[in-house]
Amino acid sequence: MTVPTTEAHALDRRSLHERIAADLRDEIMSGDLAPGGKLPSTAQLKARFDASNATVQKALQLLKDEQLVIGRAGAAVTVREHRQRTMRPASSLAPSEQGKPYRWLTEASRHGTSARITLLDVAETHPPSDVAAALHLADGETALLRRQLLTIDDEPAELVTSYYQLAMARGTAIMDKRRIKGGTPTLLAELGFPPRRSVDRVSARVPTQDQHQALRLPGVLPVLHTLRVVYSDNDRPIEVTVMVKAGHLYELQYEFTPE
Repeated sequence: MTVPTTEAHALDRRSLHERIAADLRDEIMSGDLAPGGKLPSTAQLKARFDASNATVQKALQLLKDEQLVIGRAGAAVTVREHRQRTMRPASSLAPSEQGKPYRWLTEASRHGTSARITLLDVAETHPPSDVAAALHLADGETALLRRQLLTIDDEPAELVTSYYQLAMARGTAIMDKRRIKGGTPTLLAELGFPPRRSVDRVSARVPTQDQHQALRLPGVLPVLHTLRVVYSDNDRPIEVTVMVKAGHLYELQYEFTPE
Protein backbone atom coordinates (compact mmCIF):
# COMPACT_ATOMS: atom_id res chain seq x y z
CA MET A 1 0.00 0.00 0.00
CA THR A 2 1.34 3.43 -0.94
CA VAL A 3 1.32 5.91 1.93
CA PRO A 4 -0.08 9.35 0.91
CA THR A 5 2.63 12.00 0.62
CA THR A 6 1.31 14.16 3.45
CA GLU A 7 1.03 11.15 5.75
CA ALA A 8 4.50 9.93 4.77
CA HIS A 9 5.98 13.32 5.63
CA ALA A 10 4.23 13.23 8.99
CA LEU A 11 5.74 9.80 9.73
CA ASP A 12 9.24 10.74 8.53
CA ARG A 13 10.67 13.21 11.02
CA ARG A 14 13.78 13.96 8.96
CA SER A 15 14.13 17.38 7.41
CA LEU A 16 13.19 17.67 3.74
CA HIS A 17 16.80 17.95 2.53
CA GLU A 18 17.67 14.74 4.41
CA ARG A 19 14.72 12.95 2.79
CA ILE A 20 15.74 14.18 -0.66
CA ALA A 21 19.32 13.00 -0.08
CA ALA A 22 18.03 9.62 1.11
CA ASP A 23 16.01 9.07 -2.08
CA LEU A 24 18.89 10.11 -4.33
CA ARG A 25 21.34 8.02 -2.31
CA ASP A 26 19.17 4.96 -2.83
CA GLU A 27 19.06 5.58 -6.58
CA ILE A 28 22.85 5.87 -6.63
CA MET A 29 23.30 2.65 -4.66
CA SER A 30 20.83 0.76 -6.87
CA GLY A 31 22.46 2.00 -10.09
CA ASP A 32 19.48 4.03 -11.31
CA LEU A 33 21.88 6.96 -11.16
CA ALA A 34 24.94 5.38 -12.70
CA PRO A 35 28.60 6.21 -11.92
CA GLY A 36 29.69 9.11 -14.12
CA GLY A 37 26.10 10.05 -14.92
CA LYS A 38 24.49 13.37 -14.19
CA LEU A 39 21.97 13.93 -11.45
CA PRO A 40 18.69 15.61 -12.39
CA SER A 41 19.01 19.38 -12.60
CA THR A 42 18.19 21.59 -9.64
CA ALA A 43 15.00 22.66 -11.39
CA GLN A 44 13.96 19.04 -11.87
CA LEU A 45 14.71 18.18 -8.24
CA LYS A 46 12.79 21.23 -7.03
CA ALA A 47 9.75 20.12 -9.01
CA ARG A 48 10.04 16.47 -8.04
CA PHE A 49 10.32 17.12 -4.31
CA ASP A 50 8.36 20.36 -4.14
CA ALA A 51 11.39 21.96 -2.52
CA SER A 52 13.17 25.29 -2.61
CA ASN A 53 16.51 25.82 -4.31
CA ALA A 54 18.25 26.13 -0.93
CA THR A 55 16.76 22.81 0.27
CA VAL A 56 17.89 20.98 -2.87
CA GLN A 57 21.38 22.43 -2.51
CA LYS A 58 21.56 21.25 1.12
CA ALA A 59 20.58 17.75 -0.03
CA LEU A 60 23.26 17.75 -2.72
CA GLN A 61 25.84 18.95 -0.22
CA LEU A 62 25.11 15.93 1.97
CA LEU A 63 25.82 13.64 -0.99
CA LYS A 64 29.01 15.55 -1.76
CA ASP A 65 30.15 15.21 1.85
CA GLU A 66 29.52 11.47 1.57
CA GLN A 67 31.68 11.43 -1.58
CA LEU A 68 28.85 9.97 -3.63
CA VAL A 69 28.64 12.87 -6.08
CA ILE A 70 30.88 15.65 -7.32
CA GLY A 71 30.08 19.09 -8.69
CA ARG A 72 30.14 22.76 -7.89
CA ALA A 73 27.65 25.57 -7.86
CA GLY A 74 26.42 26.40 -11.36
CA ALA A 75 27.67 23.11 -12.85
CA ALA A 76 26.07 19.72 -13.32
CA VAL A 77 26.40 17.32 -10.39
CA THR A 78 27.57 13.81 -11.33
CA VAL A 79 27.83 10.47 -9.55
CA ARG A 80 31.40 9.67 -8.62
CA GLU A 81 33.04 6.72 -10.36
CA HIS A 82 33.74 3.59 -8.32
CA ARG A 83 31.95 4.82 -5.23
CA GLN A 84 29.80 1.76 -4.59
CA ARG A 85 31.87 -1.33 -3.98
CA THR A 86 30.65 -4.89 -3.68
CA MET A 87 32.55 -6.93 -1.09
CA ARG A 88 32.57 -10.72 -1.39
CA PRO A 89 33.35 -12.06 2.07
CA ALA A 90 34.01 -15.61 0.88
CA SER A 91 36.89 -14.41 -1.29
CA SER A 92 39.13 -13.69 1.71
CA LEU A 93 38.37 -16.71 3.90
CA ALA A 94 40.70 -19.33 2.41
CA PRO A 95 44.45 -19.35 3.15
CA SER A 96 46.57 -17.60 0.54
CA GLU A 97 48.86 -19.55 -1.75
CA GLN A 98 52.44 -19.76 -0.54
CA GLY A 99 54.20 -16.41 -0.92
CA LYS A 100 51.01 -14.63 -1.97
CA PRO A 101 49.49 -11.64 -0.12
CA TYR A 102 46.33 -11.72 1.95
CA ARG A 103 43.38 -12.56 -0.30
CA TRP A 104 41.55 -9.34 0.56
CA LEU A 105 44.40 -7.38 -1.03
CA THR A 106 44.37 -9.63 -4.08
CA GLU A 107 40.62 -9.28 -4.51
CA ALA A 108 40.77 -5.48 -4.25
CA SER A 109 43.57 -5.24 -6.82
CA ARG A 110 41.49 -7.16 -9.36
CA HIS A 111 39.15 -4.18 -9.55
CA GLY A 112 41.94 -1.77 -10.42
CA THR A 113 42.24 -0.31 -6.94
CA SER A 114 45.16 0.24 -4.61
CA ALA A 115 44.56 -1.55 -1.31
CA ARG A 116 46.53 -1.41 1.91
CA ILE A 117 46.29 -2.82 5.44
CA THR A 118 47.52 -0.86 8.46
CA LEU A 119 47.97 -2.64 11.79
CA LEU A 120 46.60 -0.37 14.52
CA ASP A 121 46.88 -2.45 17.67
CA VAL A 122 47.74 -5.84 19.16
CA ALA A 123 46.78 -6.31 22.80
CA GLU A 124 45.31 -8.59 25.43
CA THR A 125 41.79 -7.44 26.26
CA HIS A 126 38.39 -8.29 27.66
CA PRO A 127 36.34 -8.74 24.47
CA PRO A 128 32.69 -7.71 24.02
CA SER A 129 30.17 -10.21 25.33
CA ASP A 130 29.13 -11.52 21.91
CA VAL A 131 32.77 -12.11 20.97
CA ALA A 132 33.53 -13.84 24.28
CA ALA A 133 30.55 -16.14 23.83
CA ALA A 134 31.56 -17.01 20.27
CA LEU A 135 35.12 -17.85 21.40
CA HIS A 136 33.77 -19.98 24.27
CA LEU A 137 35.60 -17.86 26.86
CA ALA A 138 34.90 -18.18 30.57
CA ASP A 139 33.58 -15.18 32.51
CA GLY A 140 36.32 -12.58 32.83
CA GLU A 141 38.71 -14.43 30.51
CA THR A 142 40.77 -12.27 28.18
CA ALA A 143 41.58 -12.71 24.51
CA LEU A 144 44.13 -11.38 22.06
CA LEU A 145 42.98 -8.47 19.93
CA ARG A 146 44.36 -7.48 16.53
CA ARG A 147 42.90 -4.28 15.03
CA GLN A 148 43.57 -3.23 11.46
CA LEU A 149 42.37 -0.53 9.10
CA LEU A 150 41.83 -1.52 5.48
CA THR A 151 42.05 1.24 2.90
CA ILE A 152 41.21 1.40 -0.80
CA ASP A 153 42.76 4.15 -2.90
CA ASP A 154 43.93 5.80 0.34
CA GLU A 155 40.39 6.02 1.71
CA PRO A 156 39.29 4.06 4.82
CA ALA A 157 37.28 1.03 3.73
CA GLU A 158 36.93 -1.21 6.76
CA LEU A 159 37.85 -1.32 10.43
CA VAL A 160 38.69 -4.93 11.33
CA THR A 161 39.09 -6.18 14.90
CA SER A 162 39.93 -9.87 15.35
CA TYR A 163 40.02 -11.85 18.59
CA TYR A 164 41.81 -15.12 19.45
CA GLN A 165 41.98 -17.46 22.43
CA LEU A 166 45.21 -16.71 24.31
CA ALA A 167 46.03 -20.40 24.67
CA MET A 168 46.12 -20.70 20.88
CA ALA A 169 47.82 -17.37 20.17
CA ARG A 170 50.70 -17.54 22.66
CA GLY A 171 54.11 -18.11 21.10
CA THR A 172 52.84 -17.46 17.58
CA ALA A 173 53.06 -14.57 15.11
CA ILE A 174 49.47 -13.66 16.01
CA MET A 175 50.85 -11.92 19.10
CA ASP A 176 53.50 -9.96 17.19
CA LYS A 177 52.84 -6.28 16.52
CA ARG A 178 53.38 -6.65 12.82
CA ARG A 179 51.34 -7.71 9.82
CA ILE A 180 51.03 -11.40 9.07
CA LYS A 181 52.13 -12.39 5.60
CA GLY A 182 49.22 -14.00 3.78
CA GLY A 183 46.83 -13.02 6.57
CA THR A 184 45.64 -14.97 9.59
CA PRO A 185 43.83 -17.66 7.53
CA THR A 186 47.21 -18.73 6.16
CA LEU A 187 48.93 -18.60 9.56
CA LEU A 188 46.12 -20.48 11.32
CA ALA A 189 46.29 -23.23 8.71
CA GLU A 190 50.07 -23.48 9.23
CA LEU A 191 49.50 -23.77 12.99
CA GLY A 192 47.18 -26.73 12.46
CA PHE A 193 43.88 -24.83 12.58
CA PRO A 194 42.68 -24.70 8.98
CA PRO A 195 39.47 -22.67 8.49
CA ARG A 196 36.62 -25.10 7.81
CA ARG A 197 33.48 -23.02 8.28
CA SER A 198 32.58 -19.38 8.72
CA VAL A 199 29.39 -17.83 10.08
CA ASP A 200 28.59 -14.14 9.50
CA ARG A 201 26.07 -12.06 11.44
CA VAL A 202 25.47 -8.79 9.62
CA SER A 203 23.60 -5.82 11.01
CA ALA A 204 23.23 -2.10 10.34
CA ARG A 205 24.32 0.06 13.27
CA VAL A 206 24.99 3.63 14.25
CA PRO A 207 28.80 3.94 14.34
CA THR A 208 30.63 4.34 17.63
CA GLN A 209 32.89 7.33 18.12
CA ASP A 210 36.00 5.25 17.35
CA GLN A 211 34.43 3.82 14.20
CA HIS A 212 33.23 7.22 13.02
CA GLN A 213 36.72 8.67 13.41
CA ALA A 214 38.66 5.74 11.91
CA LEU A 215 36.44 5.51 8.84
CA ARG A 216 36.15 9.30 8.47
CA LEU A 217 32.38 9.01 8.19
CA PRO A 218 30.18 11.99 7.29
CA GLY A 219 27.08 12.75 9.32
CA VAL A 220 25.14 10.00 11.08
CA LEU A 221 24.87 7.38 8.35
CA PRO A 222 24.81 3.75 9.54
CA VAL A 223 27.62 1.27 9.14
CA LEU A 224 27.55 -2.37 8.12
CA HIS A 225 28.62 -4.40 11.16
CA THR A 226 29.70 -8.01 10.59
CA LEU A 227 30.47 -10.45 13.38
CA ARG A 228 32.32 -13.38 11.80
CA VAL A 229 33.15 -16.61 13.61
CA VAL A 230 35.64 -18.91 11.90
CA TYR A 231 35.66 -22.57 12.91
CA SER A 232 38.32 -25.23 12.40
CA ASP A 233 38.20 -29.01 12.89
CA ASN A 234 35.77 -30.33 15.47
CA ASP A 235 33.86 -27.04 15.16
CA ARG A 236 36.42 -25.22 17.28
CA PRO A 237 36.16 -21.40 17.06
CA ILE A 238 39.61 -20.10 16.11
CA GLU A 239 38.90 -16.49 15.18
CA VAL A 240 36.13 -14.00 15.86
CA THR A 241 36.23 -10.79 13.84
CA VAL A 242 34.19 -7.61 13.96
CA MET A 243 34.24 -5.79 10.61
CA VAL A 244 32.78 -2.32 10.19
CA LYS A 245 32.41 -0.47 6.91
CA ALA A 246 30.47 2.57 5.66
CA GLY A 247 26.91 1.52 4.87
CA HIS A 248 26.48 4.06 2.07
CA LEU A 249 29.57 2.93 0.16
CA TYR A 250 29.58 -0.86 0.41
CA GLU A 251 27.35 -3.86 -0.06
CA LEU A 252 28.01 -7.51 0.77
CA GLN A 253 27.53 -10.28 -1.77
CA TYR A 254 26.96 -13.86 -0.62
CA GLU A 255 26.44 -16.87 -2.85
CA PHE A 256 24.50 -19.94 -1.76
CA THR A 257 24.08 -23.39 -3.22
CA PRO A 258 20.73 -25.07 -2.47
CA GLU A 259 21.18 -28.16 -0.31
